[in-house]
This record gives sequence, C-alpha cells and structure tokens, in this order.
Amino acid sequence: MAPKKPTSTPKPKSSSCCSFTKILTFIGVLIGIFAPIAYVLDRNVENFYIFDLDELQDVSSRAIKAHGNDTAKIVDYIVTELYEKYPAHVNPKWNVTEEWMFNNAGGAMGAMYLIHSSITEYLIIFGTAAGTEGHSGRHTADDYFHILTGEQWAFVPGKFEREVYPAGSVHHMRRGDVKQYKMPESCFALEYARGWIPPMLFFGFADGVFSTLDIQTMYRTVVITGRETIRNLLVGKI
Repeated sequence: MAPKKPTSTPKPKSSSCCSFTKILTFIGVLIGIFAPIAYVLDRNVENFYIFDLDELQDVSSRAIKAHGNDTAKIVDYIVTELYEKYPAHVNPKWNVTEEWMFNNAGGAMGAMYLIHSSITEYLIIFGTAAGTEGHSGRHTADDYFHILTGEQWAFVPGKFEREVYPAGSVHHMRRGDVKQYKMPESCFALEYARGWIPPMLFFGFADGVFSTLDIQTMYRTVVITGRETIRNLLVGKI
C-alpha cells in the first residue's frame, strides 16, 4: 500500500492587502477631516492680511519720487514708514548686512531682505545689481512686484512680445500663474505675496538643495524666515 502524501499546511493569507487598505482608509480619514478646514480657511484667508495693496503702492511711489534711483534711500524710506505703522510685524534692520541673503529660485539669482514673514503674507526687498532671469514658479499666493529701480521683463507662452515693468509699476502674478521673468540689468523690487506662503518654500529651496548646495545661505534663510514667522505667530499674526 502506497504511503499517503503529506497534506500541505495552508499558507496564511498575506497581510499586505489588509495593511494597504488600512493606509488608504487612514489617508481618506485625514482628507475628510482636513479638506473642509482647508476650504474654510482658504475662503477666509483675506481676514489674516495686515498689509494693504494700495498702501504698499503708495509708499513705493512716494519713495521713488523722493529718492529717484537711489535704491538704498528708497528701501530706507519704505521700511521706516512700514515699521512705524506695524512695529510688531516688520523687521527694520535693512541696513544690517547679515539680514540680506542670496536667493536662488527657478534658475534666477538675486538678493533679498525679509521685511515680514508669516503664514499668509511675506514682504521682501528682492533684486540684483547684475541682472538675472528665470522661472517664476507656480504658487499658492498672489505675488506683487512693486518695481523700485530698473526694469523687470516677463513672458508667457503664446505671446510674441514681452511685458515690461519699469520703476513705479506693479507686476501682479496671480495665484497659479507662471511666467518667464528677467531683470536685464540692475533692478530692485518690493515683493509682496499674500495667500498660503509655506508651500512656496519648496520652490524657494529647490535650487539650493539640488543645484547650488549653498548650505550657509540656506541656513541663514531658514533662521531668518523662521525667526520672523514665529515672531508674528507669537503676536497672533497667522
């Protein structure tokens, strides 16, 4: 009589399918919780702004009228007035060298000084004395370039002429828009962004992480941005 073949022990069902389902369920729950919150916050984001568009255009125009092409005096005029009005929200140390830092983003390079940084707004002086060109990025905030000295050019696909923004003008980049931009020579601007600022930081740091590898500049940028953002949060500015 032939011996019976041993019966095979049934293999336990793989738990990978169950784990994947749990992960998807967890993600779905998170989306269900935070999506309505994000929607409500986005619908009311304007309630968190402290800077007025007309006010920034007015102070920029008066600074240019008072000081012509003297960028340093224009910056001093703007920062002094804003600090007098918003002492709890404005960094007044524009003439401290350590407060200035290089900024590489989208292939363009310039220097910036952070006047204000919070979750829903930032206000900086950005520019270069040597010219630069790059990709604007596609952002979660409206961006307003108040040109102080020099010119900024911009280009969008499908157009055959450049946009030209001279001193005294405002270049408004709407949330979600993207352009090629250029500062052909020396150009400085008061740049104001209003919307959701944290997602913009990925674009702001990408060149530093994957291209320039300028650790010192990235460190200073993180320290100063963090310092100003936390300082504003502590006084209730989101």
